[in-house]
Amino acid sequence: MIALASDHAGFRYKEQTKALLTELHLHFTDYGTGSAESVDYPDYAHAAADAVSTGRADTGIIICGSGIGVSIVANKHKGVRAAACESVTAAEMARRHNNANVLCFGERLVGWGVAEEMIRIFLSTNFEAGRHTRRVEKIHSLTGR
Repeated sequence: MIALASDHAGFRYKEQTKALLTELHLHFTDYGTGSAESVDYPDYAHAAADAVSTGRADTGIIICGSGIGVSIVANKHKGVRAAACESVTAAEMARRHNNANVLCFGERLVGWGVAEEMIRIFLSTNFEAGRHTRRVEKIHSLTGR
């Protein structure tokens, strides 16, 4: 299950992401927002990140204008490793080396073609484990979260 959310600045891409996930036969829950009307991004980022943190979702995709604000919010949740990405390579490495479980990006910073490819690669790339495992384990052990 994929937790999906956006604020108003990411609403258009969220709707396009829903179509992509449906095409790929992937299950998702839409945590809002429901329109391009101005809203506060933390409300929607918290909802999606909580779904990942509590195990109701395996992974998340959260979109705003830049991807930065929603990634900061998502990373406040226990067990969430949200990566704000602007390239396909960043999305791939976030999964491969950091075991990121939430992809964040900005509708104002990347074109839809790049966003679509980031989603595809993020969802299809596995964590490499090995030497990266101890590093990822330190992310949460040092903060107690």
